[in-house]
Amino acid sequence: MATLHVDVVSAEKSMFTGEATFVVLPGESGELGILPGHTPLISRIRPGTLKIVMADGHEEHIFVAGGILEVQPGKVTVLSDTAIRATDLDESKALEARARAEEALRNTKEQSDIAVVEAELAMLAAQAAAARRFKQTSRH
Repeated sequence: MATLHVDVVSAEKSMFTGEATFVVLPGESGELGILPGHTPLISRIRPGTLKIVMADGHEEHIFVAGGILEVQPGKVTVLSDTAIRATDLDESKALEARARAEEALRNTKEQSDIAVVEAELAMLAAQAAAARRFKQTSRH
């Protein structure tokens, strides 16, 4: 079975390095599915869940807070400021941080600060949703 090499790197550390048969992630214009031999591509990615399917069928799920994707025929590289393994996601913490960010947004007057807080809110909403989805699918 054909595979491709996958590297997922955050600002803090390498989150995943290994071989996979399929990768799915939230591209800038929608979900991207990548198989071995995929056409070369560079794209921004949105906050959401990256799914890596290994040859044995095992899946690795990693939340990424956006970043850059590079695809070569035999290699996928994901660079993200923040990446969290799905098993480490905490929906309640993400919702608490979202509430704090919403409060900060209500108290912010500067347009540039508003844009920063709105981006943080979008990332936290995606993180909470990813945690909720992973929790539901891991029960089945």
